[in-house]
Amino acid sequence: TWAGESWRTGGSASWITGAYDPDLDLVYWGTGNPGPDWNGDVRMGDNLYSDSAMAINHETGELEWYFQFTPHDVHDWDAIQVPILADLQMGGETRKVMMWANRNAFYYTLDRVTGEFLVGTPFAKQTWAEGLDSAGRPIRVPDTFPTSEGTLVSPPVVGGTNWFSPAYSPRTELFYVQAFDGEDLFYKRDEDYIEGDRFTGGGFQAPLPVDSYQSAIRAIDPRTGDRRWEYQIQPRSTAGILATAGDLVFSGSVDGYFFALDAVSGEALWHVSVGSMVHAAPMSYAVDGKQYVTIAAGNVVFTFGLPDSQSVGRLDR
Repeated sequence: TWAGESWRTGGSASWITGAYDPDLDLVYWGTGNPGPDWNGDVRMGDNLYSDSAMAINHETGELEWYFQFTPHDVHDWDAIQVPILADLQMGGETRKVMMWANRNAFYYTLDRVTGEFLVGTPFAKQTWAEGLDSAGRPIRVPDTFPTSEGTLVSPPVVGGTNWFSPAYSPRTELFYVQAFDGEDLFYKRDEDYIEGDRFTGGGFQAPLPVDSYQSAIRAIDPRTGDRRWEYQIQPRSTAGILATAGDLVFSGSVDGYFFALDAVSGEALWHVSVGSMVHAAPMSYAVDGKQYVTIAAGNVVFTFGLPDSQSVGRLDR
């Protein structure tokens, strides 16, 4: 799937956390984009196993199955998102699934036992694919590859989402993702491979200021890919998401707010300014039976909990 010897300089390294299913004894991991990033002419083919989810046998290290989200990627859309594993009722049976909102702006539900494609729909603005075929392979829109003059495509290089953690609630049975509706001009250039140097074969540029685009927390039904709700925030926000058993969704924004949403409706319930962009993921824990939620922002760690007095209607620091 790599023309000639192009696989030798093809990159596609993994650089984010995977997941593990102890019942199946399978490790799931995503892989990076092929290189050079924006000039695919020198690496014709699908370029396996770039931009893929891989299921690896924990004992032997053998590849059990793979699913490639973006064959022959020329837009730097790594598949380095954190996979979420759950069991869902689909078509009258319980399916062991993997939920994945990809950088290419499509949301996927896969069977994590076999790698079978089950669901695939856009969750963020995209202009590069007409849709996905029955096997989940993208049906590309013509003339969306990078050029020397620049080709305008959504999502941008940073993707419809990226490395920041999504969340899933078994109570609401919804998948939550930090989404970005943006665009970039993608450029291609000829470039020789020199060991130790950058090997990108092009570049990119946003045609408008970032405030011209939109970030949002979006809730997706993993059975259908349908969007249940969205909560718009300042672009481009890059915080992870936490869903709790109290039907809350916590996240943060680039303009320095940490907030809680109703996990069912997306209604804003609470927010606080933490004085710096939120670039981390929230965590929750309990001490002596009291639950806390913690977030890092800038060089400060903030911890919040419900007040002892039930008459106070917000979280106190």
